[in-house]
Amino acid sequence: MVGTPVSCLAEAKQPRHVVLAVGTSVLNVGYPMVTLPLSLGYWTEEGYDVDVQPVGSSLQAIQLLVAGNADFVQANASAIIQSAVTNKLPVRVVMANGVTDWSIAVPVDSKIRTIADLRGRTIGVFSVVSAGVSLLQHSLKQQGITVESAGISFLPLGLGAPPVQAMRRGQVDALIYWAPGVASFRNAGLELREIVPPEWRTYPDYSLGTLQRSISSDPDMVVAIARGIAKATVYALANPECAVRIHWRRFPDTKPSGVDDETAMRMDLNTINAQLSTLADGFRLNGGRQWGATDPAGLARLQNFLNEAGIISGSLPADSYLTAIPDFYDRVNDFDAEKIRAAARTCEVAQ
Repeated sequence: MVGTPVSCLAEAKQPRHVVLAVGTSVLNVGYPMVTLPLSLGYWTEEGYDVDVQPVGSSLQAIQLLVAGNADFVQANASAIIQSAVTNKLPVRVVMANGVTDWSIAVPVDSKIRTIADLRGRTIGVFSVVSAGVSLLQHSLKQQGITVESAGISFLPLGLGAPPVQAMRRGQVDALIYWAPGVASFRNAGLELREIVPPEWRTYPDYSLGTLQRSISSDPDMVVAIARGIAKATVYALANPECAVRIHWRRFPDTKPSGVDDETAMRMDLNTINAQLSTLADGFRLNGGRQWGATDPAGLARLQNFLNEAGIISGSLPADSYLTAIPDFYDRVNDFDAEKIRAAARTCEVAQ
């Protein structure tokens, strides 16, 4: 009997290369759902060699996806909806990870308690076209207030040191940023209190996305990539400190420098816990039973907001954004979550 050549067997077992473009500039500890699967081997077990690439904004990630330079994106759900409605691109939400995590951060002793108290104030923002500005404008509108009538001004500051310096110097009265951004301000020494209008966290946000052609041609791959993210989310929630240590091992350059290990851990725990809170709320928002499950009602709410904010003009049926793979969420959640939590508690991989 003639056997199969060893070289052919080796070739058959080679994992398939997949590119996941992430809507961020730096893969710090705030992205455990897409970085932990690399260290924990979740995607390798499924037969995939995933290249996770930070590429800038969510829209830039989607551009790479459409151009054929990425197979998946981790991007804001609003960018996926915008791409589908405005640009007629067949981008789909594979799984919803988190909720909108923007907040209005003020000094702990500030007299600002509600958005109505922002009258006549200066607010520091990443940019004047950032999602936080649109969210605030929408919430003010619901109270019959406009930015102009309230005398609110915005100061674009980017990220890093400028927002912290502006707050310390009294140049701004509040900062509107996403959760890891606010965590970074706390790490820099600001003592902040957050104001979050209740509707903000009812909108889905960071999501795994892909093109319809990938869903149609290889649904098993879509399930496998989503399952790795689901497992990583369970792991990180079970032991955030272990998740940080695993991240440092694979991405040593992202560990806070110039401080001792205890301080570095405190800082990165602030960052990862901000993201994990968002992921936990996303799980609850989408039914609280299956990781990655996506309730089309949440996408409909977000689509309505984007229309009212003037970001898009037009709507699609909310369920048209989903994968429509039979038994998709059952397949994504086909793993022993308690076994993963137990592994996280012992943190054996980080020893």
